[in-house]
Amino acid sequence: MKILVTGGAGFIGYHVSKALLERGDEVVVVDNLNDYYDVQIKKDRIKDLGSNVTFYKIDISNYEALNVVFQHHKFDKVCHLAAQAGVRYSIENPHAYERANGLGSLNVLECMRHHNVKDLVFASSSSVYGGNKTTPFSVEHNVDSPISLYAASKKYNELKAHVYHKLYGLNCIGLRFFTVYGNMGRPDMALYLFTKAILENKPIDVFNNGGHERDFTHVSDITHGVLLALDQVPLHGFQILNLGNDDTIHLMDFIGHIERSIGKTAEKNMLPMQKGDVYKTHANIEKTKQVLGWEPKMSVDKGINEFVSWYRGYHNI
Repeated sequence: MKILVTGGAGFIGYHVSKALLERGDEVVVVDNLNDYYDVQIKKDRIKDLGSNVTFYKIDISNYEALNVVFQHHKFDKVCHLAAQAGVRYSIENPHAYERANGLGSLNVLECMRHHNVKDLVFASSSSVYGGNKTTPFSVEHNVDSPISLYAASKKYNELKAHVYHKLYGLNCIGLRFFTVYGNMGRPDMALYLFTKAILENKPIDVFNNGGHERDFTHVSDITHGVLLALDQVPLHGFQILNLGNDDTIHLMDFIGHIERSIGKTAEKNMLPMQKGDVYKTHANIEKTKQVLGWEPKMSVDKGINEFVSWYRGYHNI
């Protein structure tokens, strides 16, 4: 198949593109390489994908530029992973989310409609569950009370996809990712930040005084779920599914895993809860098992060990 991956220089987009290439699919990547975090790792991801991937440096909020890509290629499917990431950053720079997550996603849907591409898999987020108290989070739960603009933008994208499914017959699977981590990960996320600080003998910032619980999900499991969704999307019309580890871990235990893997104890700067953050995420994946036949396999302990090993190699430590 020929598949468009938006955000293919991003963390998940890179891993998905690599897996698609390895199984023989043709991959076209669009990414604007923005500087929300260090651009070098994005360039390194694209470089690692090699000459087999066709890369366009464009912003999906630019409809004309995106439309040219659709004119030049006849796509079988679209994997839409491009987005302005980050819950906390959405408080500082709300317009970035309206452009990338709002207008950008609309442009993807419009290009698919006008170029008769029927199958879409797109990234949503566990953030849509907001302050929901009932766990584990089920896709059957109401998610009308987001507590960050990032979460609201992801819920909005689910609604837009449903509209295009109803009006134009697009087959859409939206995947709510739960705290993804792993090799080539984002430098702004906890595992990367903690590993970097501990290795540099600097204190780590621990929010909510370490009281968070998270459903950390390894990128290899996420990638497998995305590929299953891409293969099966024509069968399901419209679906929203959780991709999570189904096994929460306390933040302090997560830090403990990192400390043991590195062989150092972190100096901890205990801080209060941040605006827009949630206390706990926990995925109910029963529907995902039924629909896709997917379940996670990577343990947090093994995943962290692999990340620390990759980090040392990537940074020549």
